[in-house]
Amino acid sequence: MGYFVPDLPPDNPADIVRMPTFERIRYLATHWVDYGFGTAKKTHVGYTVKVLIYAILGITIATVTTGAGAPWGVADWWSEPIVYQKMVIFTVLWEMLGLGASSGPMAFRFSPRVGGHRYWLRSGTLRNPPWPGKVPFTKGGVRTEYDVALYASVILSLVVILVLPGVQSTSMAAVHPEATAGLLNPVLLWPLLVLAVVMGLRDKVTFLAMRAEQYLPAVVFFAALPFTDMIVACKLLMIVIWVGAGVSKFGHHFTKVVPVMMSNAPIMVSKTLKRKLYKNFPNDLRPSPRASGVAHILGTVVEIVAPLIMLFSTNHTITLFAVLLMVAFHITILLTFPVAVPLEWNAMFAFVAAFLFLGFPTWDGYAVSDISSPWLTAGIIAALCFFPVLGNLRPDLVSFLPSMRQYAGNWASAMWAFAPGAEKKLADKVLMSSPNQVDQLGAAYGYDLAEMLLQKAIAWRAMHTQGPAMLSALSRNLDDIDRYTLREGESMIANLVGWHFGDGHLFNELLLTEIQRRAQFEPGEVVVVWIESQPLHKNYLEYKVIDLGLGVIERGTYTVKDAREPQPWLPDGPIPMNITWTRSSTNESSLTVESR
Repeated sequence: MGYFVPDLPPDNPADIVRMPTFERIRYLATHWVDYGFGTAKKTHVGYTVKVLIYAILGITIATVTTGAGAPWGVADWWSEPIVYQKMVIFTVLWEMLGLGASSGPMAFRFSPRVGGHRYWLRSGTLRNPPWPGKVPFTKGGVRTEYDVALYASVILSLVVILVLPGVQSTSMAAVHPEATAGLLNPVLLWPLLVLAVVMGLRDKVTFLAMRAEQYLPAVVFFAALPFTDMIVACKLLMIVIWVGAGVSKFGHHFTKVVPVMMSNAPIMVSKTLKRKLYKNFPNDLRPSPRASGVAHILGTVVEIVAPLIMLFSTNHTITLFAVLLMVAFHITILLTFPVAVPLEWNAMFAFVAAFLFLGFPTWDGYAVSDISSPWLTAGIIAALCFFPVLGNLRPDLVSFLPSMRQYAGNWASAMWAFAPGAEKKLADKVLMSSPNQVDQLGAAYGYDLAEMLLQKAIAWRAMHTQGPAMLSALSRNLDDIDRYTLREGESMIANLVGWHFGDGHLFNELLLTEIQRRAQFEPGEVVVVWIESQPLHKNYLEYKVIDLGLGVIERGTYTVKDAREPQPWLPDGPIPMNITWTRSSTNESSLTVESR
């Protein structure tokens, strides 16, 4: 791989683009095994610099505004909990501005490289409320001046909290007298929490973008609990996030994620090692037993066992080993540069693992049993587990992010199919955060190369469990799949709502209805296949096919087994799917709005 030049397939991009759909998928999936996206090294260096800027700027603000010590004097501020508190607030601000996850070329965002604030500070853009039929004053799919003001108010609230010094805490002074910089003022935190919830009820995209499920519970603990309870509650929050993510990796979805992710990782320089993650390169690209071992031993087991050791261990050496294991775990994920690039999140969690579990260890009075009331302990655990449990049993009700299924491979997904000329119509009619990716790339590199790179995203999706199902449904519902231009749902939503994290709930039928209201596609111009996550207790997934000009045209289910067995290019044809409803069987003629 060159520093400036990406690793591209050897054939002419124009010839690749003209290949039949499934022949092209096979060609690009095979190339993916050795090179991933083939991203030039300068891109990874750019992201690394961005993470360093995030860390240096965050620590500088956290220390300078509190008097906790010089940013480089780690020994001075390491015992100051307000540094941890301000890093949480700074991370929320960083994500809210669009500077963290879902930024840059590895998140399908080429020019401009940031969505976030550039989109959410503009009225008339797309908005996606979570419960428009149930919560008053949240209906509609258009961002108003009120929504812009709400978003700006959340940003302002975060800035105010960051720049103001801490206040003294008697509960902290009683058990942790060496800390002299105080804690965040609870009076400042409640307005942030209220504004964030109101904003989220109007638009779930901005709420999820701030990684509310990860950080807002900590803010609640900062605002409401005395010091010892706050520290232990924050530990429990981390445990729920880690263990929830580990549990969500049970099953076959994550097994397929690992080889595809590692093939794209710049730290994996050996083609031989990459190919060993697949059963029989280049003819069988299903995960090998080695990939399964990496997924469920280095992934699932570590993510469940190490955090539990950190929470309950009273031995310094054992705790230190578990913390180092989790720090290495997050740094490894960071260095793979996964799609959506949640790099700052991994850096933050590596920091928090050490800060909370080594800085305030169990044997120093910060065990679960040290919370002031067992009823409070039970209430905190129940509150933290509510959405993960509900989201795994009823994924249609909860985004995979509050469900704690990040990077488990089990998420709502979509693939779009555009008839000739329809994609340009979308760009002309809908106010998006950035131009269509093919135009972003085409202006710089030529349209054949741009199209080839976007088709590689389709091959990437075909290597996961959702890909064969989506391609099967499209093959059955399009008159000729080779006539259509396919687009990965993640790349589409990056443009449409200003942020993405692999969650199909960001563009449900409510959002598609608003897009259709603006673009007025004819029947057959744009067809979207949409797949819900797999419930923990079922062996099948639900899907629907939506023609934007007609509405939902098909619903059905398919089993995970049938989706994980075929090759990405479906050499044996579409996978078996249980069609439970088709539009031809009813008089339904418009998009059915089912808020997620």
